[in-house]
Amino acid sequence: MTGGPDPDSEGSPERDRSRLLSAGALMAAGTIVSRLTGFVRSALLLAVLGKSLDADIFATANTLPNSMYILVAGGIFNVVLVPQLVRAMRSDADGGEAFAERLLSLGVLVLVGATAALTALVPVLAHVIFSAELFTAELAAQRQSAYALMFWCMPQVFFYGVFVLVGQVLNSRERFGPMMWAPIVNNVVACAALGTYAAIWGTSDGSDGFTTAQEVLLGASATLGIAIQALVLVPYARSAGFTFRFRRDLRGVGLGRTLRLGSWTLGFVIASQVSFVVVTRLATGSSTEAALTGGGSNGVAVYQGAFLVTQVPHAIITVSLVTATMPLLSRLSVDGETARMRDELRSTLRLVLVAIVPMAVALGCLGSTLAVVLFSYGALDGGTAPIGWTLMAFAPGLVLFTVHYLMLRGFYAREDTRTPFLVQLGVSGSNIAAAIALTRDAPTDQIATRLALAYGVAYLVGSVASTLVLSRRIGGLGDRTMFAFTARLVAACVASALVMLGLPVLLEQVGVASGDAGAALVVLVGAGGIGALTYLVVAPLLGLREVRALLAAVTRR
Repeated sequence: MTGGPDPDSEGSPERDRSRLLSAGALMAAGTIVSRLTGFVRSALLLAVLGKSLDADIFATANTLPNSMYILVAGGIFNVVLVPQLVRAMRSDADGGEAFAERLLSLGVLVLVGATAALTALVPVLAHVIFSAELFTAELAAQRQSAYALMFWCMPQVFFYGVFVLVGQVLNSRERFGPMMWAPIVNNVVACAALGTYAAIWGTSDGSDGFTTAQEVLLGASATLGIAIQALVLVPYARSAGFTFRFRRDLRGVGLGRTLRLGSWTLGFVIASQVSFVVVTRLATGSSTEAALTGGGSNGVAVYQGAFLVTQVPHAIITVSLVTATMPLLSRLSVDGETARMRDELRSTLRLVLVAIVPMAVALGCLGSTLAVVLFSYGALDGGTAPIGWTLMAFAPGLVLFTVHYLMLRGFYAREDTRTPFLVQLGVSGSNIAAAIALTRDAPTDQIATRLALAYGVAYLVGSVASTLVLSRRIGGLGDRTMFAFTARLVAACVASALVMLGLPVLLEQVGVASGDAGAALVVLVGAGGIGALTYLVVAPLLGLREVRALLAAVTRR
């Protein structure tokens, strides 16, 4: 007589869950360090260049290569390759080695051609990504700086692609840590460059463009950081048993299936990038109009700085857990275990939400205080209010994007890239419509904040649509257990929010207001700490077992 599956046996749900939590904790540790250095980088950028037109020019030029990489190949590399690599590892006689080599060879060829073409198209891309005001005679010097920085930064497309290609080979072999730790090197290089800039030229919230030396320092260092980030993964891939060998035999080896799946993903990223272009043009319009009229600016630099902060919980919790569970979901899909796949998605969603939702609540309650602590230095000393408003506006979108992100991985595990494309059409269309409606006739110092609200609207549409459609494919994800979990989570977060909103009021009455960085830190630590403690006490009392599971995983690691 048997007593059920051995919890420690290979492939058992208990063992898979333990491995998921352990792998997620390892990646979270790397992501925490990476995001901490990213905080320093973002704070330095705003402290050195401010939030006006010069900062927007550099931020846009440095962001565009990542957007172009995603447009060219990022969607395919990021979400299609792991299921394909797992399938090849399980079915090919060589454990998928030749398949991985061919994918890497094809990817390198695509990246070389795309990088060369995009570099040649920089003047055209500038007209697409920047608002029309930048091309007036009054802003000729600023326009030349934009061209120069774009030329210096565009080679990042190649290095982004190599980083993700090698990283996905590692992920398919369940070596998750290196890809999460490698960006630290890039952040260190960027911080060193910004520190050098400040030491030579000082800080300025300016709108008059950059000198040639400034352009070389900012642009070349940005590309160097991405190149080193990619090279860091090479020794880890070798230690995982993958050998780098360029192959020319790319036909008739099963790559057609990958490319067919990737064609829908290409449509997905095109839809995403259309909304990215619209949002960026609206944001750069804030700084260019402010440069011409002398008004307050709240554009790309503010939007990206706030977005980076709000994505920290997503990167530490959601990406870590979802990346760790993706090979398992792919295996369950290949083996036809739909019910178990549904259970894994539900369990992962609960694990993610018990961490993400209270963090989003804290962001909504203490966003302005957090902005003072993080960014009230150099060129932004005393001018962090727009960032604080934008942080708070991003809070709902953080939760909604998290749900949407996990649901899409359910489709990708089933090798369904068509449905995410169709859902993304709704997301991008909603983002564009909301962004245009919310920013029409808005003051220039409110643009980034309103764009953050539009982001939340877009992922409200995305999370609802992706959850409903996936539920039809694999069975209902929103059962009674999930609704009961949601009610408990809301109650715990309400208790935490009341503390975080009430304590700053009490502190202000005794003379501690969050006007400067020191006082803001006291308020943030006091209100945030007691709010977190309230949540950690109330949540288990309400039966949220997932909180203990996450804490146990972090403690073990």
